[in-house]
Amino acid sequence: MKVSRLRNGILKVDERIRRDARMMSIVKKGKLPYIPSVMSWLSAKLDKPSRLLTQDDVNHLIMT
Repeated sequence: MKVSRLRNGILKVDERIRRDARMMSIVKKGKLPYIPSVMSWLSAKLDKPSRLLTQDDVNHLIMT
């Protein structure tokens, strides 16, 4: 179990990097509202419920 967790953990880190790049490219192309998967990702990144997200919040994330 320990070996499996270590091996899968490395794969998950790589997938998170790919997902962040993919979501950021979608965010840069459009404006609110986004598809649900992007809204969920934005909500997690900004630590704010998706219904309370504003375009200013998104723009601030893009700039950083």
